[in-house]
Amino acid sequence: MRITQSMLSQNSLRHISNSYGKMGKLMDQLATGKKISRPSDDPVVAMKGMYYRTNLTELEQYKRNLSESYAWMENSEASLDHVQSLMHRASELMIQGSNDTASPSDRQAIAKEIEQLKEDFVQVANTQVAGRYIFNGTAIDKPRITDSSNPESVSTENLPFEIEVSRGIKLQSNINPDNVFSKEMLEMWNGIQTALETSDTESLKDLMGRFEKQGDIISAERSELGARYNRLELVDDRIAYQEVVATRILSDNEDADIERVITELTSQESVHRASLGVGARIIQPSLLDFLR
Repeated sequence: MRITQSMLSQNSLRHISNSYGKMGKLMDQLATGKKISRPSDDPVVAMKGMYYRTNLTELEQYKRNLSESYAWMENSEASLDHVQSLMHRASELMIQGSNDTASPSDRQAIAKEIEQLKEDFVQVANTQVAGRYIFNGTAIDKPRITDSSNPESVSTENLPFEIEVSRGIKLQSNINPDNVFSKEMLEMWNGIQTALETSDTESLKDLMGRFEKQGDIISAERSELGARYNRLELVDDRIAYQEVVATRILSDNEDADIERVITELTSQESVHRASLGVGARIIQPSLLDFLR
């Protein structure tokens, strides 16, 4: 086959163009820090990247769910602690009111404080987190108690409010409100207030026993909440580990090895300069050079 000057020139220009393309790709990797800038650069890397990103997005959603569950449980724990403090104070006041040395006016004064404790109890029962009532089962848009003087106004919703904290794992984030903010509990508060106002010490002593039993139920509910909180922390640790692994895998799949890219770019620049030098000599001869 006859090799012509035109063939040499065209081949030289084609190789120089390819060299520019390689340098451009390496410079893009150096600028973006990524192996590819478009799916067509490497479809396998692109497809894996989509899968890994989906996994990371899923983990980020679970982290948001965990934060919400933490908020519900921590507010529930604080509320139960506050309720137990209210009940402890009410028990002290009932002991004072049931004492034979207490006068009717003394009991009236104690009844006033009991009323304030009851109102505080109702306020705790209607606790909201991010605009949602956390002590009314799944009816998160309705308050638990609408009228502190009417036990019939207490909601009977008690379904567990579950949040998905990991794939296939839903964890109850609320307590059983029937064990704490029930109709019977509000009846006891109103009964204590009425017994003090009317100096009915017999009813007051009976209510003291019921109040103590209710305190044990609340303690048990608080213990169960603590157990679920511990499990939530375990799930949180596992999600955090999965996120680290998923991020590393995504980085291995997409991130460019900067040291290698710099080395290859330097090498390609040397090859490109050599190609330009050789190409200049090949393309330079003209017809006059052949006629000499």
